[in-house]
Parts: sequence; structure tokens; C-alpha cells
Amino acid sequence: MAKNLVIVESPTKAKTIGKILGRNYKVVASVGHLRDLPKSKMGIDIENNFEPQYINVRGKGDIIKSIKKEAKNSDNVFLATDPDREGEAISWHISNLLGMDQNSKNRVEFNEITKDTVKKSIKEPRTIDMSLVDAQQARRVLDRLVGYEISPILWKKVKSGLSAGRVQSVALRLLCEREKEIRDFKPQEYWTISAKHEKEGMEFESSFYGFYENGKEKKLDIKTKQGVDKVISKLDRNGFKVEDVKTGTKKRNPYPPFTTSTLQQDANKRLNFSASKTMTLAQQLYEGISIGKEGNVGLISYMRTDSTRISSGTISDSLKYIQENYGKEFASKGNPYGKNKKGAQDAHEAIRPSSMMRNPKSIERYLSSDQYKLYNLIWSRTLASQMTPAKYKTTSVIINNNNFIFKINGNVEAFKGFTKVYPINDTNVIIPEIKKGEVLKTMDILSDQHFTKPKARFTEASLVKTLEEDGIGRPSTYASIISSLIKRNYVELKQKRFFTTDLGENVNSFLLKYFDEIINEKFTAQMESDLDRIADDELDWKKIVSDFYKDFDKQLKNAKKDDDNFKVEPEKTGEKCPECGHDLVIKHGRNGKFIGCSNFPDCTFTKVILKKIGVNCPKCGGNIIEKVSKRGKVFYGCDNYPKCDFALWDKPIDEKCPKCGSILIHKKNRNVDEIRCSNENCDFKK
Repeated sequence: MAKNLVIVESPTKAKTIGKILGRNYKVVASVGHLRDLPKSKMGIDIENNFEPQYINVRGKGDIIKSIKKEAKNSDNVFLATDPDREGEAISWHISNLLGMDQNSKNRVEFNEITKDTVKKSIKEPRTIDMSLVDAQQARRVLDRLVGYEISPILWKKVKSGLSAGRVQSVALRLLCEREKEIRDFKPQEYWTISAKHEKEGMEFESSFYGFYENGKEKKLDIKTKQGVDKVISKLDRNGFKVEDVKTGTKKRNPYPPFTTSTLQQDANKRLNFSASKTMTLAQQLYEGISIGKEGNVGLISYMRTDSTRISSGTISDSLKYIQENYGKEFASKGNPYGKNKKGAQDAHEAIRPSSMMRNPKSIERYLSSDQYKLYNLIWSRTLASQMTPAKYKTTSVIINNNNFIFKINGNVEAFKGFTKVYPINDTNVIIPEIKKGEVLKTMDILSDQHFTKPKARFTEASLVKTLEEDGIGRPSTYASIISSLIKRNYVELKQKRFFTTDLGENVNSFLLKYFDEIINEKFTAQMESDLDRIADDELDWKKIVSDFYKDFDKQLKNAKKDDDNFKVEPEKTGEKCPECGHDLVIKHGRNGKFIGCSNFPDCTFTKVILKKIGVNCPKCGGNIIEKVSKRGKVFYGCDNYPKCDFALWDKPIDEKCPKCGSILIHKKNRNVDEIRCSNENCDFKK
């Protein structure tokens, strides 16, 4: 019998920690929360100072029973849930279930799951931090009040089954406001003029800037073709004389190590990972991966943090690695990112590898393709943060042509610095050596018409960045916020950009009319600040909730008494239902869009939306279409089903196998991305 019981959330984490601590410790997993608010009702006693009515989570009875038995038979119980507010609350709930002394030192934190950290931390338990627990309770209660009070009104005024989250609704508002900006945008015409030059066989361009007025530069924006013609008519093709040449250097400093938010942003931009996928993979890397003889090892530090601080050990290991593999000139002399940024939550480090000496290539064979990509990104960013800046040689040329100014800017990389490890998109602009006073050979003078463009639609990366900059929510919640907006059909993600739906805009209009004061950026950011102050033991959580509810209750009453209708009319297909004759409309279900009868629930006729992929069925010549199985998995089958039963899990392409003549497929998952033969007995790949 083990003398010590250690309770964590995840079975993977339990396995990793169990191997580190050995036979005197039994490590078990709670598999998330064991106590929470009930799903069937509000679960908050508003009249009794917003007291939460916690219950045991349904389906966790056997786990609770098992943990209680293990605790009874152990000398010591350690609560080692995740090192954040949510983890603190889970530990507090477990301690209540086990009847533990709230003042006893039984709370253990692992910022990374490595042998040294786990063994050191288990010897330094502390009491549960009730300020962190209260901050989590405040967030949970606020979110429950908003969700459970607004949603029934949404069902009545917009559509049944909808939800309105406290932070989710602010994110939706941002997306709807951007959509309106784009819709209302009126393009403005403008023109540019450039001159093509040639010297020593090298072609390069200068760009029109403006003119000289009393010897000083004055910028001129050209709005019309007439304006362009007026300038060009006064230019002399042989009169492009160099007025001034300035050379210099500039540097670009390395980026800091990753926070939760910046990891989500860069993984989206560089790896095309969604925020949800990034957090899932990061969780796996944190909890432990089996890497040969070392066994299960946590490969990165805890992935929910807004700190850029990294430990002195990580810094020294990074500098050693840089010097040995790239040279001393690439290693920074100071400590550019050794401290937390101002206002960072908790005392966590940035997201970093648990060992900088464990470079990505050395463990690639133990990781899935996506795990490797994310680990490589984290390792490279951490290493680069301790490298020297990239340096560039710059040349700025000013040209005078009949008092009109043209400019050339050259930019050439002189020293890679941190970009040796963490490449960026800076491009070289190479120009020949140009001297003051020389007249440039000019081959042509060109003009181009342009129109101003509206702000771009949000990507996941830019939305996450905006949410963080505005202080809306916590980066650890962004993945679930984005998933909820997509799942509820408030927005659609097309070509990596968010488009609001009619439903999303109607929900936003409803929220703006009745709850404008609580779904704006300033209010939500202030609430986030108050939650931080609760965590710092500066505010009472129930007072914050009470103050919020006074105004919220008035808004609820106004929303309930008004008769306004925000319902969305379903999109008609132009077809009639073959069973009852009513209109067929586009509907949204758990697995996406489908066609259904407008006479539902009296008529339950449905059919799938045919999504052709441009490939003919090799069996009967019909169209192969994309389908969704009952479990929500995409597959590909013939549109002549059930007469033709041809079907594939992998997407077919319009090409035959050169070896056997079968149709080729695009096999793509976390381990494979290749074109191969659909015939299992054929080994053709490319």
C-alpha cells in the first residue's frame, strides 16, 4: 500500500508523475472537475448572497468513491492539479469531498513535469490559496448568471438552443463590428508613380514621394488620373538626379518566449493550427510523452500563462546551446527575457521546453507530426529569445526631378542573429551603389491606380491578439470561445478568416439592444481586472458579483418585457418537400448544414447538401460527394447511393494509379500527408 496519494486531473499526467515518484506514491486522476454547478438549473442562490450550489459531477461517482478509498488508506494526500485558478479550484473541491483540513499543507504545483521539478515540488506543499479559488468562483458564477439568464430570452426572441456567454458575446460583437465596417466601407481612389532605373545591369525602382517647398520635403498624395498626368508632364526622364544618399544599420530584436496568447497566434500563422488544436497539443506535451529510455517526460512547461519570464537554468542552457551550435556571436550577453511582464497573472514562467538540450530532431521519432511541429516552434522561439538581434544595412536615396521627389530604400541582411533559428518575413531590397550627384539612367515612368481597402476580417491569430490587447477574457479561454462561436453558427471560418452569419448578427443585435453595458470591451476588461484583484486578495468576490447583478437584473427585466423579434428566416432552397409540400430550407445541425423541411416538427424530412469534389465515381461514373457519417466524420461516396456503394474515408483525386489503375486518394492525418493508391493491395505513393 502506497503511503502517499497524489491527485491530478489527467490520466496521462498521473502516469508521468507516478513513474517519477516511485512505489511510495500512488498517483490517481480526477479526470477534471469532481464538483461543479448543476447543468439542469442555475445552481446559484441569488437571494443568499450568490452562494454556489455545487453538486458532484454526474458520471464521476466511481472516481469519487475510488479516490475516497485511496485517501482513507494513505498517510498523506497531495493535491497536484494544474498550477492556475482552475486547478486551484479543483483541488479545493477535492479537499472538500475528502473532508480535508483547509489549513493543512497539501497543495502541490508542477510548472513542468520533469524528475527534478516533481521531486522538489512534492517536498514543498502549501495550503490551498483561497484567493485564487475565489477568483475562479467569481468567474464561474458570473458566467453562469449571464448564460442561464440571457439564454432563455434568446430562445424566445431569436432561436431555440442558443447561448450567450459573458466573454463570448464580446468576441461576437468585435466580429460583427468588423463585418459592418467592411460592408459600409467606401473605397477611395489613389495613384502611385514609379520610375524604373538601371545601373550596372541591375534594375531597380524609385517611388514618387512629393515635392520641395521652400527647400523642405512635402508629401503629395495623388487622388486622380489628372493629378498623375500633371506630375508626369513635368518630369524629365533624363533628370533623375540623386540629391542625397544615407547609409546606416538597423536591428530587429528577438521575440520574447511564448505566452498562451502568442503561442496560439504564431501556431495559427506559421502552422495553420486552430487555437483549440494548439492548446490540445500543448497539453499533451506538458503532461508527458514517452521518449524511449527516459520514459514519460513532460516536454514543455505549463501552457496557460501570460508571463514571458524564463528560469535562469533555461537561460544558461540556451546560451550554452547557442554558443556550441551557432557561435558566440549569436548568444546574447544579457538576459532580455528573464522577468515577467508587468501585470502578468501568477508567477509562472513563459511556455518553454523542460530541457533546452532536448532539441526537436533528437525526439522527433517519438512525436506525432503535429506534436513535433508545435514542440519545434516552442523550442525555437525560446532559443531565439536568448540570441542576438538580426542586423541590416540600410540605404536611403532621395532623388530630385524638376523639384519633384522620388525615393529608394534598400535593405540588406548583414547578420542573421536570432532569425538563424526563428525565421521572419523580412525581405532584402538590393540596390546598386548610388552616389550623391549622379543622374540615374531611367527606362520608364509608370503610374498605377489603386483603391483603399477596408480592414481585413479577423483570423484566429488576429482575434486572439485583439482579445488579449483589449483585456477581454483570459488566453486560456480563447480556444473554447472561438469553438463556441463556430459551433453555434454565429460565425463561419472561410480561408482562415471569420465571416459572421445572419444568426450571429441577429444575436449580436439583440445583445446590443438590451445588454450593451455588459458586452463591451471596457466593461469586460474591467471585470477581468477585478478578477485579478480577487486573486490578489484585494476584493471580495461576492461583492463583485452582487454589484454586477444589480444592473444586470434591470437589463434582464427590460429584455423580457419587450416584444421585439430578432428571429432569422431560414434560407429557402427553392425546392418543395417531397413528403408534405412545404418549403425546404437550409438548417444547421451538430454536423454542419443540411436541408430540412420548414414544417418541422410536423414533418421530419431531411437530406444532405451535396458537396461535389469534381471527381467521378470509378464504379458507376456518378459524382463523388463529400458526406458526413452519423458520428460526424467526413467521408466520400457516390451520389447514386444506394444503387452504388462506392465510398472512401480519404479524399479521392481525379487521377488514376500508374501501377494498377485504381483511383488515387489524398491521405492526410497527423502522421501522414501523401498521395497514394486507394487499392490496399497496391503500394504506390507519391
